[in-house]
Amino acid sequence: MSLTYTAGSLVAARGREWVVLPESAADMLVLRPLGGSEDDIAAVFPAFEEVRPAEFAAPSPSDVGDQRSAGLLRTALRIGFRSGAGPFRSLASIAVEPRAYQLVPLLMALRQRTVRLLISDDVGIGKTIEAGLIAKELLAQGEATRLTVLCSPSLAEQWQSELRGKFGIEAELVLASTVSRLERGLDLGQSLFDKHPYTIISTDFIKSTRHREDFVRHCPDLVIVDEAHSCVTADDAGQGAASGTNQLRHELLRKVSADADRHLLLLTATPHSGKESAFRNLLGLVRPELATLDLESPAGRAKLAEHFVARKRADVREYLTKEDGLADDSLVQRTAFPSDRWTKDEPYKLTPEYRALLDDAIAYARDRVAAAGEQGRREARIAWWSVIALLRSMVSSPAAAAQTLKTRSESATAHTAQEADALGSPVAADSADNDRLEGMDVAPGAAESEEAGARLLELSERAAELVGPAGDAKLKALTRHLKGLIADGYSPIVFCRYIPTAEYLATQLEGKLGRKTKIAAVTGTLSPQQRLERIEQLAAESTGEAGEAGEAADPAARRVLIATDCLSEGVNLQHYFDAVVHYDLAWNPTRHDQREGRVDRYGQKRDQVRVITMFGEDNGIDGKVLEVLFMKHRQIMKDLGISVSVPDETASGVTDAVVEWLLLHGRQGSQESLFDLDGHQESLDRIEREWNSAAEREKTSRSKYAQRAIHPEEVAREVAAVRAALGGAEEVRDFAVEALRDLDALVRDSSDGTGDFTAQAGGAPAGLRDALAATLGGRLVEEDRQIPFRTTPAIGRGEAALVRTDPAIGAIASYVLDSALDANTPGPRPARRCGVVTTDAVTVRTTLLLVRYRFHLTLPSRTGERQLVAEDARLLAYEGMPSRARWLDDDATAALLAARASGNTHEQLVRNQIARDLGALPDLAGHLTAYGTRLAAELDASHRRVRKANEEIVRGLKVVPQEPADVLGVYVYLPQQPAAASASTVSGAEA
Repeated sequence: MSLTYTAGSLVAARGREWVVLPESAADMLVLRPLGGSEDDIAAVFPAFEEVRPAEFAAPSPSDVGDQRSAGLLRTALRIGFRSGAGPFRSLASIAVEPRAYQLVPLLMALRQRTVRLLISDDVGIGKTIEAGLIAKELLAQGEATRLTVLCSPSLAEQWQSELRGKFGIEAELVLASTVSRLERGLDLGQSLFDKHPYTIISTDFIKSTRHREDFVRHCPDLVIVDEAHSCVTADDAGQGAASGTNQLRHELLRKVSADADRHLLLLTATPHSGKESAFRNLLGLVRPELATLDLESPAGRAKLAEHFVARKRADVREYLTKEDGLADDSLVQRTAFPSDRWTKDEPYKLTPEYRALLDDAIAYARDRVAAAGEQGRREARIAWWSVIALLRSMVSSPAAAAQTLKTRSESATAHTAQEADALGSPVAADSADNDRLEGMDVAPGAAESEEAGARLLELSERAAELVGPAGDAKLKALTRHLKGLIADGYSPIVFCRYIPTAEYLATQLEGKLGRKTKIAAVTGTLSPQQRLERIEQLAAESTGEAGEAGEAADPAARRVLIATDCLSEGVNLQHYFDAVVHYDLAWNPTRHDQREGRVDRYGQKRDQVRVITMFGEDNGIDGKVLEVLFMKHRQIMKDLGISVSVPDETASGVTDAVVEWLLLHGRQGSQESLFDLDGHQESLDRIEREWNSAAEREKTSRSKYAQRAIHPEEVAREVAAVRAALGGAEEVRDFAVEALRDLDALVRDSSDGTGDFTAQAGGAPAGLRDALAATLGGRLVEEDRQIPFRTTPAIGRGEAALVRTDPAIGAIASYVLDSALDANTPGPRPARRCGVVTTDAVTVRTTLLLVRYRFHLTLPSRTGERQLVAEDARLLAYEGMPSRARWLDDDATAALLAARASGNTHEQLVRNQIARDLGALPDLAGHLTAYGTRLAAELDASHRRVRKANEEIVRGLKVVPQEPADVLGVYVYLPQQPAAASASTVSGAEA
């Protein structure tokens, strides 16, 4: 008759030991290898294979390690956990260690039956990680079964990479370029969104009626919306192309959010976008009742705080301090944001030849606008956008000017004035809408017929002749600025408006910035994936990694990236670059914020990011745009500490006035009279009022609606619990350094005080080298190069983060644990399961036990109960003999890990002491069981505390310890005796 095994019990089968999982049945056991991961789960049929009860083997008294074994073995064990018993099921299985402040949205989510959140943290704080934490947790708990991320197509690959690399979620890209392939794999009548449980969907793709309706019908139960502010419209929105697109998205999200049981996370750093009604519409997607809340009342703000979190960098730079209401700073966490942006506006003057060309272009533009004005409204608008395209490309570069002057204008095909505006505005202007960046870096056209007129062709030829530093003073100035940045050790990104300008700069700068400087251009001619690949290639060439044809690149090489605004949003570049040069002045300051936000964000290693804004002081355009738009924008940012988006209509109002003035007065007129034109002073006053109003609303929002639903004390309590179960960053670093040194790797500490270090693994055992090669890259390990280990979780390629979930740390921990459990492992073994040490850290005989507990959890959810088996590792210690044990508290127990040998221990004494404790383990079973029961009660309370606002979800919650607990290690600490030790001893380093 076959035995019945309970969930969490140990069995032996197939030559190894396994843990029985709750999915098991009487005729089939679902098993996970003891100490293994979810990837190793197997099904065993007792009727066909031998399965027998098993007990975890006690340590062997003949396999004794030194005084550090207990700490190394405990950390190795905890790093290997992938199914924590605490209320955060996912934290043990993700490849990122979240900052304490990033747990706040997660705590908010777990207190809601259906999660509805608007996460509006500042740029660079980590909204993607916050959303990923919530998604992973809901999926791990069974609260959600499918996931969709809605984002712009340019961000899709990055979302896919973040979900895969940090959270282990394999999501399928659903883009215009992939949908045909995906649909070919569908069964008859099957929906694309049913077949693939995890998807990342382009908002542009989903706008089509057919796909939109199919998505709504088969929408997953968890939806994340990136850049959510672009998916709503203000009540007084116009009828432009952008407004129409936003209305389509708004309608889609209204349908998605209409299902009250669907989890919805909205992410945006700019929830207001200058319009109160748009903000209200955004809140209405979270919960319909939020759209009409009285946000001036305490009750209304308290209700909003349950669903809305918005924090500035200053709020989280130091978190869990006494200033946050905690008793002390023991849990304080400092986040490495750059503390300052060094900004400088650098003017340049045109060469005489370029000035003459620009004057002639302005004269042509003036004549063209005047002639078109007499032909009708449509012709006037076509001419207007053609002229703006001409002037913008002219001040960008001779290459962009030459291209624009012989290319037909986008708006020339328009049949009406409104259509001309819809076609011309996106190409010629700089929208603050991130979703409109893709494809907007092509050089615009200025010709209004297929064949450019002789006058335009003549201007085009003259522009082409000005290529190079002799005719292009702007290029010459850029070369000087880049040399200065490179000399100071910076790696800059140069942002341009147009593709021809970026390609022109990459060609002209080649060989001009030093023999060891690598240069690459990334523009909209590349797909999003190709852009990332080119950036990775540039980084590899300039950091000593493998170059072309397998050759190693020069580690002293520097890098410069030339990019258009296809990279100004979404792509995280802080690992490779730390300075920004605005080569082309954007016509909306928000675009500059987006560019700078690529490097000035969490994970940037430099404390100061440098920003250079180039502007032409004599081209008639840049100076006034800088003065009117950028100076005001910077003042607001200085006053509030955050950036306030400039509404497109505000920026357009200013730049339209600049162009009108330029056409009337020419490049050399006095710009003091810019708004003296009829109607323009009134226009400027209105713009000023609207912008100030938007800034005031943003200030009010940040102060009134800042997240207060979760008090820092609550976060601190959960952070302490997580650290107790999984360990903290300092423990991981100490473990990695000690283990690598014991395994014969060459470890070098950094001298900069960061805690970083490097390791060369050439001398380590082959098993560890193979494991590191699989995670860091074969050549890095094979060629015995230095592997950087960073204290920040934000790392580049070929680096390891000193967090427990980093794959390289996991490989080291796995090797240490496996070698400790297998006494036959060849080569060095840093940790052993037994140890005896003579030390002055104790005054009486003390024994430290490393114990592994398993728990059977019953977790209720909206979709029914889930049965889980989880593990926890704890240290227990007692004084005296096992039969009369006096148990120590947790603090005194943990302090034993720091004890060091103060004398030698007699070889026979080591054997006797270990044998005595191992033989008395049955006498300790009662206490170990009681401790497990207490630990289960604490876990139960923690689960209920985290979900305290949701009684329905905690009803039926159970945490049951599985007996017996596994004793992994036994370590005896003997007090120092005054008498001299015998000649036959085991040294403290080996005992």
